[in-house]
Amino acid sequence: MSIDSSLLMRADHKCELCGSTENFQAYELPHSEGRSDSAILACEKCRQQLPEGNTLEPNHWRCLNDTMWSPTPAVQVMAWRLLARLEGESWAHDLLDMLYLDDDLKAWAAAGLEEEDEDAVDCRDSNGVRLSAGDNVVIIKDLPVKGSSLVAKRGTAVRGISLTSNPEHIEGRVEGQRIVILSCYVKKS
Repeated sequence: MSIDSSLLMRADHKCELCGSTENFQAYELPHSEGRSDSAILACEKCRQQLPEGNTLEPNHWRCLNDTMWSPTPAVQVMAWRLLARLEGESWAHDLLDMLYLDDDLKAWAAAGLEEEDEDAVDCRDSNGVRLSAGDNVVIIKDLPVKGSSLVAKRGTAVRGISLTSNPEHIEGRVEGQRIVILSCYVKKS
């Protein structure tokens, strides 16, 4: 793909993801039908990792800490997609929690991910209500946290939970610590 001059000027002649000034080319974001400005300027190292299914080097993508604040919608969307793919890394999960996209950009960023939902884990709370990633729950029993002196108290709200591959476990933050909680000890709020 040729690089148009407006893209070069917007990107200040460097990769919009990692800031590299070498071997950059335009990269068209997948699932961007009907959108203008759906291309970003990316270096060769970034472009090799961008397609779905390609392995990501987590340390290379620590640059997303700065990239995600770009005023360019296409760069924000690509940062969200990369952070979602790196969610197993605690730093990436924290950045994804901080990244705000309006509804339109969030829909664009999540485009193409709906197919994966068919294989989603069926996680339920103590009342049998299905839990989804991002839900808010309340702990219904005092729970000692293994390996810590922390006790997650009954009535503690846990916001923006994450699901794990085990349907009996969820992850959330309690008093600043990310912990695993048995889903039978929470109720959806």
